[in-house]
Amino acid sequence: MVLIALLLLSIPSGCSGGAVKKTSKSGKPKEAEYNPKIDPKDFVSKIDNKYFTLAPGRKFIYEGKTSAGTERIEVIVTDESKRVMGVTATVVRDTAWLEGELIEDTKDWFAQDKEGNVWYFGEETKEYEKNKVVSTKGSWEAGVDDAKPGIVMPASPKVGDSYRQEYFKGEAEDMGDIVALDRKVTVKYGTFENCLQTRDWSKIEKSLNEYKYYSPDIGFVVLEKAVKGKERVELVSVE
Repeated sequence: MVLIALLLLSIPSGCSGGAVKKTSKSGKPKEAEYNPKIDPKDFVSKIDNKYFTLAPGRKFIYEGKTSAGTERIEVIVTDESKRVMGVTATVVRDTAWLEGELIEDTKDWFAQDKEGNVWYFGEETKEYEKNKVVSTKGSWEAGVDDAKPGIVMPASPKVGDSYRQEYFKGEAEDMGDIVALDRKVTVKYGTFENCLQTRDWSKIEKSLNEYKYYSPDIGFVVLEKAVKGKERVELVSVE
């Protein structure tokens, strides 16, 4: 598959995907096995990919209108770390409110390899209703129960690239496609040139189909909007 081939191009030596081509009884090719090989020695201590820069202490605040109401999201790069598959990952806390009510509190784990690819190693997520945890569905950790890490931001994104962002069969199977590298985006926080546009979608959650715009000036997402429809969440503040 093109998906696997493109992903392998962005994985350095020691972190190869280990894809194996197979053929079904009908003679048609099967989807290659996704099996990235993670070597802790191939990772660095900081995350400075120009589209996905995580500096401890930084906070990004987003707001937007959705079909369910007004949403507010705070993304904080903590000074915490988590050891996953022998790799020291940065912990990012993502908290969401809908109409002023807490609906989700998540800790995500990211690490960057020597080539500049930013990997996603899992998340611990809690969904809330009336200030009570009602679900932790979607939580996963690379290396546990056959869950595998994915790439959330390639080192050198190219239009047409497609890649796995995560892999926990039946629970977390988000994908990313590179759509453009030169978008101009205006949000409440400002106007940004040369933004990277991606399309995020899922193999198991059919409702997930959205564009994200990453600014090299901010080093993170400035706008997220539905591929179809008017829903959008935009950057309003960086602290």
